[in-house]
Amino acid sequence: MTRFECQTARSAGRTLVEFLIALALTMLLALLASGMLMAAAHGYRQHNDQQDLSDAAQQVLNVIAQAVRQAGYVEWDSSGAPVGWVGEVPAAVAGLDGRSLSRNSDGISVPLPGVAHGSDVLAVRYAGSGGGASGDGSMLNCAGFGVALPDDPAAQGWSIFYVALDAAGVAELRCKYRSASGWGSDALVRGVESFQVLYGVDTDIPADGVPNGYFSARTINLLDASLLLEGANPAQRLLDLQRKTYWKRIGSIRVALVLHGEVANRADTGSRQFDLFGASYSDVHGEDEGVRIDERRLPESQRRRTRVMLATTVALRNTRS
Repeated sequence: MTRFECQTARSAGRTLVEFLIALALTMLLALLASGMLMAAAHGYRQHNDQQDLSDAAQQVLNVIAQAVRQAGYVEWDSSGAPVGWVGEVPAAVAGLDGRSLSRNSDGISVPLPGVAHGSDVLAVRYAGSGGGASGDGSMLNCAGFGVALPDDPAAQGWSIFYVALDAAGVAELRCKYRSASGWGSDALVRGVESFQVLYGVDTDIPADGVPNGYFSARTINLLDASLLLEGANPAQRLLDLQRKTYWKRIGSIRVALVLHGEVANRADTGSRQFDLFGASYSDVHGEDEGVRIDERRLPESQRRRTRVMLATTVALRNTRS
């Protein structure tokens, strides 16, 4: 073999080794890049899911806030006497703790066992505006349909918020309302972990219109049970209760909502805690199941789902005792 041939063979050997090294480094860099890309895509999906949940929760709270501000509304501009401004009519706000409802039952009169960590029921009543089946469009129920001026208090509009399971077994927040054809309900958002409500009640005697504390529906009913009612028979005592009830002393309402995503896409172990009305309230009111959601107590398959919590406090515009 000549010197030129030896140098050529050695050069070819070095080139092959260098090619293999370069190929290995390229493959390693590709693996690292693909891993980073997958991590970035996972983070993007998680962030996107969280943003979608936040947007959905905010939209729902806006619908609830609008309904709460309508509670107790009376059409003073109507040509006839306003409907609903008498002491014996039911309160404009009602609620249930840890209960659900059926789609077609009358208002909240037939409660069902609760779902989604004992989620609550919030119901508000108000007069509509204008004539016809759906009024003039200035007063809307929680489904967005117009509510007409009622002929009597029993025909007032309703916006009722409650949690029930859909056909797939997923908890969803629903809006229940009464239309000309009867009761119905529409889903507002799926994936409800907990929906909780507290009521700001004016407990002063005489009332000054300022809430002294926030109470659950169960506590308000206990306050009502302590009232001294006047009347010679149950019907008269019921009318007296409707005049004195603490449900007519509500000045504001706190609503808190926890939503979860459909898939477990978080990288952490799922150990967060959500206190819907603050840790202090949860510590004192351990009997109220849904005010604290601890992921460590959830089934393993659910712990790594994306979750968001939003809350709001809404003042009633039409308070009256």
